[in-house]
Amino acid sequence: MSGTAEPAGPGVLIVDDDPAIRALLRHTLAQAGYGVSEAGTAAQALAQRAAQAPDLALLDLGLPDRDGLEILPQLVAAGLAVVVLSARDATAEKVAALDLGASDYVTKPFDPEEILARVRTALRHRARLAGVPGGQAVLRFADVEIDLAARQVRKAGAEVHLAPKEYAFLAELAGNAGRVVTHAQLLRTIWGPGHETDVEYLRVAARGIRRKLESDRPPGHSALRNEPGIGYRLDLARG
Repeated sequence: MSGTAEPAGPGVLIVDDDPAIRALLRHTLAQAGYGVSEAGTAAQALAQRAAQAPDLALLDLGLPDRDGLEILPQLVAAGLAVVVLSARDATAEKVAALDLGASDYVTKPFDPEEILARVRTALRHRARLAGVPGGQAVLRFADVEIDLAARQVRKAGAEVHLAPKEYAFLAELAGNAGRVVTHAQLLRTIWGPGHETDVEYLRVAARGIRRKLESDRPPGHSALRNEPGIGYRLDLARG
């Protein structure tokens, strides 16, 4: 089953076996100017991916023919950003999806406005990875600037010295801004294989970054967000 709306906008593939959820998402996305295609099974999702070439998939995991986690890597490999939208709320499921390349994970029930915000963030991240216009070399939140090309961090215009691991941690999050990066991914990238369970390293680095960049922010307003048991996210909208 498929439908389209506003083909000039980014294309979103809704993959869910519940017609009511597909209808709600189709209406929400079409109203926001996205092109929409639909699939109720994994097989239909892969066929729609080939036929419609969407930019992003909203993927349910409980599909009738295959588990959504099985097709997630195929969607990512085809260049789609993937936001998982599932009733499964176990941390292990979220970590598995993110480690397989999902841009985000939202549990049902959901707020349609939150879905739109997650879609926008995932598409921005996809654009940065692809190097298309709109990708950012300098990211900003509050009075902080992260210049990835120059490897510099500035607060209120003044350069801030971060320890090498602190900068590597912040840069990894900045390169995936808005997306949760799992503990294992961060530790493997920054500290190397063999350190994937040393989560305390991340806590220490996060404390150092917050102390140097966000000590003047009220509690609960840090852009460097901890997703307990899963990983970290740089939330530029909190700036």
